[in-house]
Amino acid sequence: MTVALTDHVTSRLLEFGLTAAAREWVPRFTQAAQTAALPVVAEILDLEAEERRQRRIARFRQAARLPPGKTFATLDEGRLPLPLVQQLHQMATGAGLATATNVLAFGLPGVGKTHALCAVADALVEAGHRVLYAPAYALVQELLAAKRALELPRLLRKLDLFEAILIDDIGYVQQSPDEAEVLFTLLAERYERRSVLITSNLVFSQWDRIFKDPMATAAAIDRLVHHAVILEFDVPSFRTDRSRQTPAAAPPPRRGRPPASLAGPRRRR
Repeated sequence: MTVALTDHVTSRLLEFGLTAAAREWVPRFTQAAQTAALPVVAEILDLEAEERRQRRIARFRQAARLPPGKTFATLDEGRLPLPLVQQLHQMATGAGLATATNVLAFGLPGVGKTHALCAVADALVEAGHRVLYAPAYALVQELLAAKRALELPRLLRKLDLFEAILIDDIGYVQQSPDEAEVLFTLLAERYERRSVLITSNLVFSQWDRIFKDPMATAAAIDRLVHHAVILEFDVPSFRTDRSRQTPAAAPPPRRGRPPASLAGPRRRR
């Protein structure tokens, strides 16, 4: 019996919150001369740990609301510059979550911003991190409804449980002053505490369309970029490329008598 094995059994039991078992298991087995069974015990505890991990990930994945199918496995990385792909995989390790690092992805519609950040979010969930995907318009409406019901602080506390929130297509829909205010409140609440992942087709110089007031715009940008990775998707639109590769539809049939196979056999006169 090795020290590493006994420490492993003890740490697993502590991981499960079984403090008395962690304290007594190895000494009791040793006293009973049953240390030969400890490798089997360790194997069973490892199985329990893996099942718990899988159940936790399943819960996190359901709560994340990520669009189905947008993972690294389906991301066409060949269309993206190598440095950008390397940045995406680095962020997928979750190292930036500890420092509340934000991720800001800019580019025209159809260049893969959403798919790329969803792939990062999916990898974070798989690693055991709590992430939420939210289209900007839906998130803003939820925040605004909570404010009107005097429940905005409660909703912000609920959102604070997520280590990262992926806000998709910010600026795609013009915000009213009230909507801009609640969005700014969310960003200010998460500043230097929790990560925000954002996709936008608007560069910073156009963000006055989102927050309306120049001071609020400057304050929001300042908070986001203080600890941030900025990704520029300067590539052709994937949807445009795909439409060009799609074969043209066959021309409609000429007017007149339909083909014999459709009209049926001609009747003899």
